Amino acid sequence: MGNTEYKLQFEELCNTLQLGELTCVPKAITGGLLHKMYVVQTTKGKYAIKALNPQIMLRPTAMQNFINSERIADIARNNVPALSAKEVNGTFMHKIANQFYLIFDWIDSKSLISNEIDVVHCERMGAILAEIHMTDFSELGIDKGYSNNTLLTDWNYYLQKGQQNNSVWLSLLREYLDKLYEWNRMANESTKLLESDMVISHRDLEPKNVMWEQGSPILIDWESAGYINPMQDLTETAIYWSANENGSIDKERFLAFIVGYKTKYGIPQANWGMVLVNGLLGKLDWLEYSLKRSLWIECTDEEEQQVGTSQVTGTINSIICYADMISELEKWLDEVENIQ
Repeated sequence: MGNTEYKLQFEELCNTLQLGELTCVPKAITGGLLHKMYVVQTTKGKYAIKALNPQIMLRPTAMQNFINSERIADIARNNVPALSAKEVNGTFMHKIANQFYLIFDWIDSKSLISNEIDVVHCERMGAILAEIHMTDFSELGIDKGYSNNTLLTDWNYYLQKGQQNNSVWLSLLREYLDKLYEWNRMANESTKLLESDMVISHRDLEPKNVMWEQGSPILIDWESAGYINPMQDLTETAIYWSANENGSIDKERFLAFIVGYKTKYGIPQANWGMVLVNGLLGKLDWLEYSLKRSLWIECTDEEEQQVGTSQVTGTINSIICYADMISELEKWLDEVENIQ
């Protein structure tokens, strides 16, 4: 595998960056589905250290994307409670023995699970999202990077690979193959129409990326930050915060999120059908990436391959559920203008 293997050197990292001497063995913690996260205790402090996925860091745009995302988080801190990576020696990104790291000060807090989230949380987060959308990031000079991409993903390619590997998700992918092409076409068309109106945002403000410290939110994990259509970001984030454990959307929480946004930003207006269809694209992109991991096309180790396999099935089911909800969500959004 070579450059695609994790090469963790915490002692050397702490010594080089003068973070103190390790006082115990770094412990792996939950940190998302892309990278590896560790809690590290030293004589100088306690840190959350993210070891970046070597496979992802091979991508030509990866380094600049991470640099941009932390610069975005740093500016966002002026308006919202954001946690950005520690800047040491003038950089957020740290490389030791061909392994890249981001370092964060440890915060004693926790994220909320679905049954802990109420309308107050949703309204508050809606207002925070509006504050991000209204933040001036122009000093960063980040290119909007219009996609102009109308290519369809070759889902049949992954089906054939799955057949060769007798993958557990094979029958599900085969059953929805035609629908995946249809959803892909619809999402691509909506992207072309929506990308003329863009703002910089977090773009992954799920409940797991908001830590609560004594009732106050702290926004973490800004690695996806960049340009997005504001109404697409609004609807996707409102869904994150209003989804129940079974995947259904709680209307009261959904509208509370929108109302919170409305109090700061004004009445959100859009072609909601188009916006919601565009929400399929991120899910389809994640499905393709999960297929690549499951099939060892982009994968660092067996653990990651298993994550990919699990995510393929879960993501296809999530896409089906979302597509079925679009018409109902569109009706709810049409009610927003009349909600006080």
